[in-house]
Amino acid sequence: MTAAQIAPSAAPLSLPGRPLRVAILGVTGAVGQELLQLLEERSFPVAELIPLASPRSAGQPLRWHGQDLTIQPVSAGAFAGVDVVLASAGGAASRQWAPVAAAAGAVVIDNSSAFRMDPGVPLVVPEVNPGAAFAHRGIIANPNCTTILLTLALAPLQARRPIKRVVVSTYQSASGAGARAMEELRTLSRTVLDGGEPVSEVLPHSLAFNLFLHNSPLQANGYCEEELKMLNETRKIMGLPDLRLSATCVRVPVLRAHSEAVNIEFLEPFPVQEARELLQAAPGVELLENFETNRFPMPTDVTGRDPVAVGRIRQDLSDPNALELWLCGDQIRKGAALNAVQIAELLLQGPQAGGNV
Repeated sequence: MTAAQIAPSAAPLSLPGRPLRVAILGVTGAVGQELLQLLEERSFPVAELIPLASPRSAGQPLRWHGQDLTIQPVSAGAFAGVDVVLASAGGAASRQWAPVAAAAGAVVIDNSSAFRMDPGVPLVVPEVNPGAAFAHRGIIANPNCTTILLTLALAPLQARRPIKRVVVSTYQSASGAGARAMEELRTLSRTVLDGGEPVSEVLPHSLAFNLFLHNSPLQANGYCEEELKMLNETRKIMGLPDLRLSATCVRVPVLRAHSEAVNIEFLEPFPVQEARELLQAAPGVELLENFETNRFPMPTDVTGRDPVAVGRIRQDLSDPNALELWLCGDQIRKGAALNAVQIAELLLQGPQAGGNV
């Protein structure tokens, strides 16, 4: 069964206004663990939590919100009576189980790339395109982490003056490759400091005191898969099918926060102060800049926090219609788990929410 084969009535467009049965698929991963924390932090109305993972993790104990739970193996029966599934177990698992869960009546909010470009599946950043969530047919896709951070900065500017072209370079943390990559960065950094030779087993190269171009598969046009995700997903989320965007994605030795250098060309000049005021007022964005002290967003500013920090907004000296800016955001949080929980909260509020996340 594919996403397109799910009947439109398989799942409610909005979640019921009562405590929900919530399943987390991929609960043992870095994003799964963050989902657990966020559901508790944000007092999401959970009547029952169903922790799901692969058979090798099944049976392990899990402590959540004062309850002793047991991780269950994912199966078709595990979704019976579930209201919402927060899925973060990878594309293969999502392709197998998301349609099954949706057919059983759940709304699936999927963190993998499996359905993002499916024309029948909404791709949602609640602060940017909240209305899209209510066009779902059982599955809603959570965008790529770098795309989420980027669109939070682009959307308020595009709403004021049309964007012509975006050029972005990303500086992506180990967390984007999962919990094992984060642990490898810790381990290999100690190895280097102790005078040893770092040998990577999770990533293709050691990230310890190093960086390399993103390791997703290269395409025939010379761009990697990650870079094309930014192009295609940004176009879909912002409803700009002809947006010109070029990305260069880089892995850097940071644990869990991504950074992006963004050049935005508009159809006309955009006063810097006007852009600064728009971004300062934008939902999900935190303006952090002090030109006198050369203080702008850093990964440490956003690690473990919700906002995307934006700063160093300036006129592009090479183009009177272009601005430059810098941003940082927690990859596990707003780049993945938080965005998924916000989508679920949006469905609880109903179509009248209007993007109040």
